[in-house]
Amino acid sequence: MSKSAAERQREYRASRSTAGGNGERRLQAWITTAADLALDRLARRYRLTRRQVLEQLILGADEAEKNSITNDAEFDAYVNILR
Repeated sequence: MSKSAAERQREYRASRSTAGGNGERRLQAWITTAADLALDRLARRYRLTRRQVLEQLILGADEAEKNSITNDAEFDAYVNILR
């Protein structure tokens, strides 16, 4: 018996948590129209997907923040913020 679309989707989403070695997480958010249009412009200009633009912006900002921290206690507090 073949699987339903809902079953295939459920399996696909479950497999994403281990994709690419470190896994992936779903992001869902409402943003302003201005931000959405800016994201489209950036993606078109650099021939990237919207996902790639978002990932590069987020990871770049995170790296800059980590590089600006000058002491170990502050760094530990930053990288362990979710724990």
